[in-house]
Amino acid sequence: MAHGRATDKYRVKLTGDEREMFTRLLRQGRAGAMLKCDEGADGPGWPDAKIAEALDISTRSIENWRKAAVERGPLSLLDRKAQDRSKQRKLDGAGEARLVQLACSPPPAGRGRWSLRLLADELVTLEVVDSIGHEAVRETLKKTRSSLGVRRCGASRRTTTRAS
Repeated sequence: MAHGRATDKYRVKLTGDEREMFTRLLRQGRAGAMLKCDEGADGPGWPDAKIAEALDISTRSIENWRKAAVERGPLSLLDRKAQDRSKQRKLDGAGEARLVQLACSPPPAGRGRWSLRLLADELVTLEVVDSIGHEAVRETLKKTRSSLGVRRCGASRRTTTRAS
C-alpha cells in the first residue's frame, strides 16, 4: 500500500442514512463516487483509479472528494460552491475617462500607436492607478468602444448616414 495517498489518509465511512441518500443520488457523479469510496457496509471501497475510470474523471478529483468528505462531511460534496464572480474594477469612471483620453492622444515618441502595455504603464506612471495589467486596459477600452487602430477614437463614433 502506498503511503501518503489520500486513499490512506482520508478513509470514508458513511452512515446508513448517508449511504441511502447517495444511492438515491447515484445519477450524479459525486454521489456515485462517494458510494464507491465507502468502506462501511460492503467492506473496503473501490480504489481511486477504478472509480475514476468508471466515472470518467481524474483520480485527483476522487482524492479531493475523499478529503472534502472526511474534513467537511460526505454531504458537503452535494453542495455547490458559490462562484466568486465579484471582480474588483481597477479603473473608476475618472480612470476610464483618463484611459480613453490617453488612448486618443498621440503615441509616445518613436511609436506608431499606443499598445495596451504602453497604456497600462502610462496609467501607473501618471498615478491614475497603483497597478494595472494590459488585459484590464483591453477590457476597459472594449467596453468604451475605443480602438487604438483608428484615427479618431473615443467612446462614441460618428456614423455616416446615406442621403435619401
